[in-house]
Amino acid sequence: MPLRHFPATADAEAITAALRDDGAVIIDDVASPSQMDAVAAELKPFMDATAFGPDSFSGRRTRRTGGLVARSPLCRELVMHPLILGVAGKLLGHATSFQLHLTQVIAIGPGEPAQVIHRDQWAFDFFPFPKDYEVQCNTIWAMTDFTEENGATRVVPGSNHREDRLEFEQGDTIAAEMRKGSVLVYTGSVYHGGGANRSNAVRVGINITYNLSWLRQEENQYLSVPLEVARTLPDDLLRLIGYRRGAYALGYVDDLRDPLDVVHPQSGKSGLGDLEQVRSPVSG
Repeated sequence: MPLRHFPATADAEAITAALRDDGAVIIDDVASPSQMDAVAAELKPFMDATAFGPDSFSGRRTRRTGGLVARSPLCRELVMHPLILGVAGKLLGHATSFQLHLTQVIAIGPGEPAQVIHRDQWAFDFFPFPKDYEVQCNTIWAMTDFTEENGATRVVPGSNHREDRLEFEQGDTIAAEMRKGSVLVYTGSVYHGGGANRSNAVRVGINITYNLSWLRQEENQYLSVPLEVARTLPDDLLRLIGYRRGAYALGYVDDLRDPLDVVHPQSGKSGLGDLEQVRSPVSG
């Protein structure tokens, strides 16, 4: 079945419902082509300095450039996009909070073969999470058009409801074709992989993903974003990076201080909070 497309004006509830059903959706034209060009210009020095991947999974003709919160003010706007955060909040609303998992430009060069089909949540040491218990909400922002020929991400729709550790062939997948500025949103449980680039141009996308706050982040945000940069960022972004408790008694600093107090002292937050409140069922 084809992936469902939504306009950027769509309701987060409707997008999340389709995401739960299919494991992946496309939101068209979330950013303008000129906005994506500005992001590309800001990131170009870092992308040019990035080496190709060391193995077939990361891609020997693919460059993966991270640390985008520290390196790109424009990428911070993508990370904090209200519609994307709204979808992530609904998909991951069964936990106390969610956080930024990773930021990465993925530039697939000509001649790169297709990536093995996988689940992103396998990053958590291949832990078998319960079926339909989502731990990630992932996005790929198209910095160039995504086509079948240039290596558009390939997805097995509905595979988020399938068993773990399955193996799929490329013929089981469909290409997430979309225009520049559009966003592929997919769960950590859906089977997918980068497509083969049979074109003469580089296919570029920005992978921004979110995960439950009680899980470790794939990209270490505290080291990727130096403290001197973190101190210039707004509190909402800092909390998303991970400067907050991920659950009751999880992630505090020394004498029960809130992590945000380390970056912005005198924030006035301390203690573990209300245990009875956090023990109550979390609404989606």
